[in-house]
Amino acid sequence: MATDRNVAPVIIKRKKIIVAGGHHGGAWKVAYADFVTAMMAFFMLMWLLNATTEKQRKGIADYFSPTAPISRLSSGSDGLFMGDSVFAADVLPRMGVGANALQQTDSNGSDSAEKTAQDTSFKEVQDVLLGLGGESMLEDKWLRHVVTRITEEGLVLEFFDAEDDPLFINGTEPTVLTRSIAYAVREASKMLSNEIAIEGHVAKVPVVRIEDPTWDLSSDRAFAFSELLTGFGLDPERVRRLTAYGDREPVVKNLMSARNNRIELIFLRY
Repeated sequence: MATDRNVAPVIIKRKKIIVAGGHHGGAWKVAYADFVTAMMAFFMLMWLLNATTEKQRKGIADYFSPTAPISRLSSGSDGLFMGDSVFAADVLPRMGVGANALQQTDSNGSDSAEKTAQDTSFKEVQDVLLGLGGESMLEDKWLRHVVTRITEEGLVLEFFDAEDDPLFINGTEPTVLTRSIAYAVREASKMLSNEIAIEGHVAKVPVVRIEDPTWDLSSDRAFAFSELLTGFGLDPERVRRLTAYGDREPVVKNLMSARNNRIELIFLRY
């Protein structure tokens, strides 16, 4: 049988059909990863808020503050190209260095010199109060209730209970010991003009209660110590703040130890 060469050949085209939608190219995985990361950051934030003190949270906030430079040796400009030097006025006021409208610094390191001078004054008060250089303002039996230290905030005087010798009785009534310590602090304060902060701390109560009594107790004790100082002649304007910490900042592992019952008085830096 002869083949008809004039008939056009049949061409079959096979098309690959792709169902719409599918895995969307994996974009959902990126969105899910972003969601998981955000949730992890949220739970870390909640944990930090619960596990840190107010001072620690302030330190973390200052660390991430955009006004705080990462390095004091880095700068975006030296002023030659219409920029601000990292050491210019109002750039570093939160770091305690540089200059601002209220406090100007010079190239001779006046801030450092002032800090050194204050440390020297604080050391003199320590020596006089504790008798490190001669006669003490406190009797020897009182010294076991006192710890002092110089920090970035200022001169810290810490007065605490002994197991058999408390600073307060009936909750907030100062003992003779506390009055004597307050009088000695008042006399020592005449060597300084710095403002004062008073912090109240108490030990954890052994019985669980509906309302935590430690906040009111620490607040009342801080206020009572402040009243003792002003009663002995301290200018009330020098008391910048009174703070109650409850039982949240113990100094020993045993939360119910009498050592955690204390008053911290701070001569604040200028």
